[in-house]
Amino acid sequence: MDTRRKPPRVIGLGSAVLLNLNGVVGAGIFALPALLYAGAGSLAPLAILAFALLSASLAAVFGKMSGLFSQSGGPQLYVETAFGRFAGFEAGWCILGANIAARAANFHVIVSYLASVFPVFDDPVLRMATILALIALFTLLAISGTRRSVGALWVGTVLKLTPILALCLVGLAVNGLPDTYVAPQFSEVEATALLLAYAFSGGGVSTISAGETKNPHRTVMWSMYINLAIVAALYALVLLAYVAVAPEGVNSDRPLAAAGEAVFGPAGGILIALAAIFSIGTGQLNYFVTMPRIFYGMGCRGLLPARFASVSDRFQTPWFAIAVYAVIVAFLALSGTFASLAVLMVATETLVILVAIAAFVAMWRRNTGGLGSELGAGWAVIVAIALAFKAWLMAQVPLSAALPTLGILAVGGLVYMLARHQGGDVEPIEIREAPQARAAS
Repeated sequence: MDTRRKPPRVIGLGSAVLLNLNGVVGAGIFALPALLYAGAGSLAPLAILAFALLSASLAAVFGKMSGLFSQSGGPQLYVETAFGRFAGFEAGWCILGANIAARAANFHVIVSYLASVFPVFDDPVLRMATILALIALFTLLAISGTRRSVGALWVGTVLKLTPILALCLVGLAVNGLPDTYVAPQFSEVEATALLLAYAFSGGGVSTISAGETKNPHRTVMWSMYINLAIVAALYALVLLAYVAVAPEGVNSDRPLAAAGEAVFGPAGGILIALAAIFSIGTGQLNYFVTMPRIFYGMGCRGLLPARFASVSDRFQTPWFAIAVYAVIVAFLALSGTFASLAVLMVATETLVILVAIAAFVAMWRRNTGGLGSELGAGWAVIVAIALAFKAWLMAQVPLSAALPTLGILAVGGLVYMLARHQGGDVEPIEIREAPQARAAS
């Protein structure tokens, strides 16, 4: 294993969009229709499109920022560039902590869906064995090569979207477009906004694997824009179909599965349950492919021991970073501690996004990579919308999460002191050459 070897750039635009799509569309889409309809009524599809427009401000900021870099790390790398190594480590600590807790939780969700189709999976021993087997499978896929992993993601994406799209198209063809109006519950605005924030989260994971992306200065940015348009259209279509199938008669605990039964009969519920299994599983694999690249990038830049920068001679993937990620997920999944950790990490993950937006402003002011020379006054409006949007969402997080969040950051500081690089080569942060400098040369 060689810590100086770099993984090849094999991720094109289509694969980058795929990574973002599977970062967003996972378990949430199967509960989203009933919850959104309860809060936004017949305006739910429009609420999705409005939220997509607000999310476009975030995509614009992170897309523009991604154009400065060709290394892996995403928001962790951006914060490190703007505010230094310690801030960068804390950003990576928070992103990984929140994501790992979510992965541990979702393995339990997958087995619960399996048990709804095959009751044998309700057995506690078989449940844990299945979780360990899935973690081992995803780990081996992620290590065995990025091309192979992305190929598996394409298969999983087709298997999860085909039943959903079939339900939407048949449901609308049989029932027509909704023709009744249900008023929104304006007392539920905050809850609906947080739900939408969750539904759209994960749309920038392609930034994390930029070190393995072809032409990352453009590919990553466009992958976020294209994905946002696809997700907004998909969510709006699902909401329209759900309303058309008459939501008053549909089980709100399993809205898409119940809608599938209404459209296709008993087989429809099983079909949607299988789609949910593939959807969550594909999302899990997606994060096994992308998130360890934060470990890897931090290892390359000396924020973690150099071992984290190890790349497999045979598979050309950061095997050690992937293995460590998998071990932590497995520990949390088996111990059950992921539930309390996930609640605490929501605030820190939102905080990282706010700090990353501040990093964009700092790099703009410093003209990092010629960024300041490219941005006009209109970008001040985009940044202001992104900041206000995310700050408002942050304000919805309970105050009870503030003190634990400070504790998480403090623990991260201690880990930084223990884990930071001790001697050896450290890869510098590579920032693109300013446009005017390229023109002069």
